[in-house]
Amino acid sequence: MPHVPQIKIPATYIRGGTSKGVFFRLQDLPLAAQIPGAARDALLLRVIGSPDPYGKQIDGMGGATSSTSKTVILSKSSQPGHDVDYLFGQVAIDQAFVDWSGNCGNLSAAVGSFAIASGLIDVSSQLTNGSGMACVRIWQANIRKTIIAHVPVSYGEVQETGDFELDGVTFPAAEVQLEFLDPAAEEEGGSGAMFPTGNLIDNLIVPGVGTLKATMINAGIPTIFINAADLGYSGCELQDVINSDAAALARFETIRAHGALRMGLITSPEQAQQRQHTPKVAFVAPPASYTASSGKPVHAADIDLLVRAMSMGKLHHAMMGTAAVAIGTAAAIPGTLVNLAAGGGARTAVRFGHPSGTLRVGAAASLHNGVWTVTKAIMSRSARILMQGWVRIPGDSF
Repeated sequence: MPHVPQIKIPATYIRGGTSKGVFFRLQDLPLAAQIPGAARDALLLRVIGSPDPYGKQIDGMGGATSSTSKTVILSKSSQPGHDVDYLFGQVAIDQAFVDWSGNCGNLSAAVGSFAIASGLIDVSSQLTNGSGMACVRIWQANIRKTIIAHVPVSYGEVQETGDFELDGVTFPAAEVQLEFLDPAAEEEGGSGAMFPTGNLIDNLIVPGVGTLKATMINAGIPTIFINAADLGYSGCELQDVINSDAAALARFETIRAHGALRMGLITSPEQAQQRQHTPKVAFVAPPASYTASSGKPVHAADIDLLVRAMSMGKLHHAMMGTAAVAIGTAAAIPGTLVNLAAGGGARTAVRFGHPSGTLRVGAAASLHNGVWTVTKAIMSRSARILMQGWVRIPGDSF
């Protein structure tokens, strides 16, 4: 029986923020995968190594966590006033499913760098003698929003090394500042409003769990915020406490499904399985001291609140970038659960504690005719190319 030869596809493996993903230029994909559909999904699944019933993604580039089972496709922008179009695919680990319903804020930090390094855009006109800060305007195609990345460039090359430290990432790197413009997410099937229920706090009825106070917001990524105390938690929990508790994981998924239903993202709780990436569920608490997963002490006096967030059915090891946007946005609006956990009042920025340490995020909020709007959210991340060349997959994979 003749064997099926492997094909090779130009690709780059990049760490962005506290995530890693395989980046492609759209033009480098096989023709069948250059358009959305089954062929593209099948190709990305095979690249990452899913579905894997063992949950390890051994036969692919995935790292068997939601933070490392990611793909990105970039192309020159089709949108006026933008440099590059950015499409993000969250690849399920044990299912044959690619979720295109949201953005990855962490990998957003690598988009500008990759666009420059791969020749998709030319920023030389922004630089003096080949060095300076390049401004890359990114069209986030999943949620149809603009992200501005400020990328350091030295002597014509993207600067990746530096002394910026990001909790959740072991080594320092160059700082990349991100601006998420008008971050209220435009969700297919949703109302398009920042608060889809019209309320800053709702009573969310969850069968088998009870009635929970919840702030449900579309900003950065649709997110359901719950008080940690209402779930029996302190807000200081690390990954093992949650992820080793099957009953807790099932409870969070039930909350997520019914929150998605209340937000208008789905029409029945069963549909939540078809959009695992969104919405997110997070729980918040007032500041408290704890020891981060690295052993680093986090002091209550140094943070405004505690936040823990679920991603793809597990507690995230740090914080998703898009969820950080939701945190910053909700914190800036008096009366949300996030704002109240941080002490209430008007705020333009918060520093929150997560399992790996702390993160600062800012947002500019304003109230017009009884409707809250946020013009932008700002945070800093870092990015570094880990490997570049080709990925190889069997030729009959898609």
